[in-house]
Amino acid sequence: MNFIDLHCDTLYKAVTQKSKLDNPSYEVKLNNNSNFNKLQCYAIWLPDNLESKNAEKLFFESADYLKSECNRLGIKLFDIGEFTDSVFSKFQNSAFFTVENGKALNGKIENVKRFAELGVRIMTLTWNDKNEIGSGALSNDKCGLTDFGKLAVAEMEKYGIVVDVSHASDELFYDVVNHTNKPFIATHSNSRTITQNPRNLTDEQIKIIIQRGGIIGLNLHGAFLNNNPDKACMEDVLRHCEHILSLGCEDSLCFGTDFDGCDLPKDIVGSDSIGGIYELFLKNNYNESIL
Repeated sequence: MNFIDLHCDTLYKAVTQKSKLDNPSYEVKLNNNSNFNKLQCYAIWLPDNLESKNAEKLFFESADYLKSECNRLGIKLFDIGEFTDSVFSKFQNSAFFTVENGKALNGKIENVKRFAELGVRIMTLTWNDKNEIGSGALSNDKCGLTDFGKLAVAEMEKYGIVVDVSHASDELFYDVVNHTNKPFIATHSNSRTITQNPRNLTDEQIKIIIQRGGIIGLNLHGAFLNNNPDKACMEDVLRHCEHILSLGCEDSLCFGTDFDGCDLPKDIVGSDSIGGIYELFLKNNYNESIL
């Protein structure tokens, strides 16, 4: 089995805790005992309460750290241009470098090119609050894209960094629709119809992402899976999946687990649970060719 995870926060944990990427306490496991090949998108998360200059500094530290750790561990750090299924299957653990929160740019448009040169291929525009690019899902100021944000998404498209609207306010989402030309994605967001959380996507938003040729990553955070987070379980992943598929997302649905950055359901412990999720889907008439 090949498994692609569009989002985790393990990199942030490792950098800020001055630990190793293969720390056994982390939810993303980098052992070689599993029976599947994994492509992990490692996001460097920049918290909203971090000053922009410090966010920029943490980004560059994380870029150096990830490259060093991938070299140490024998992980293939992909540039999106060289990624193919056949190449992916040769590496049990492989990685993409991504950014969660455009605050990392520190309001410098030239940083978009610098980030691309360092291998960034996806950037989540905001976290929950407002930054220089625009308004997050929980921001009191629903401004959508700022003037800088409009420049930033244009530069991202120019230099091959995919726009990620997870954490975006609805206003920001629709501004992205109107100010971009290429496909954009939601790396770790679920269905708002199933779980009424502003971090999740409406049916209309899901359809727009599909129409634009983008992808959506199923998030395993309990509060995004179930209106009662304490009752969240693996079955909720299936409910969100089935609803999103009903909207025409057969070729656009992935996982964006949010491992090491979320509160997991009681029956999911980390990447060691992926096999269990896989078996659940098989039992519910999802054949291996789809998975």
